Amino acid sequence: MTVTAVPPGTRALLLAGGEGTRLRPLTLTTPKCLVPIHGKPLLGIWLDLLFSAGIERALVNTSYLPDQVRAFCAASPWAAKIDLVHEEHLLGTAGTLRANADYFSGGTFFMAHADNLSRFSVEGFFGAHAARPSNCLGTMMTFQTERPKDCGIVELDGRGVAIAIHEKVENPPGNLANAAVFILETTIFPELARNPLATDFCRDIVPQFAGRWFTFQNAIYHRDIGSPESLAKAQHEFHWN
Repeated sequence: MTVTAVPPGTRALLLAGGEGTRLRPLTLTTPKCLVPIHGKPLLGIWLDLLFSAGIERALVNTSYLPDQVRAFCAASPWAAKIDLVHEEHLLGTAGTLRANADYFSGGTFFMAHADNLSRFSVEGFFGAHAARPSNCLGTMMTFQTERPKDCGIVELDGRGVAIAIHEKVENPPGNLANAAVFILETTIFPELARNPLATDFCRDIVPQFAGRWFTFQNAIYHRDIGSPESLAKAQHEFHWN
């Protein structure tokens, strides 16, 4: 694995506005991004991971129970590096990117759902991105999933480029899944502009550009905290070191 420093000035988008309906009743009073793992909210885990690695600033979008997310960010030791944007109605990942293109105009940037749980080498991820083939729009994190039909399953060529993405199909060819964590370049914004109706980045944008996504496999830990069962597994499996 190639390791490289995070480029100076790199920014991140942490998507934190979801309702987490499958985690109710827990999420009736707690935003999904603030669901704790061993006492630490998911969003806090992401902030520590990214800022400790050298990310300069992060944009956090809010929508559901926004006052709690704002208060958490204001109390964070990273508060001076966090920017907030509110969506009265969620725009979706592609919509949020499109609406905040100016925030990421400086170049390479990072994007993740702050209500998933992940541990990986940020420097290793950026190293993979730096080594990507020249035609690739960005680098997608992948992971081995135990539930392939519930994920976007990725087929790779010999270079590690995603040549096909099978989004939640009944019998997918394998179990290497899109983690919905990306390092992107500003070249993605013209593509988003050409797809004005796209709302979900992984569903509407990623499959259109098969053959133009490099990949980085997270072999440490990644889990979608989408159900009580998944949350219980994360509480059992996840370790800080």
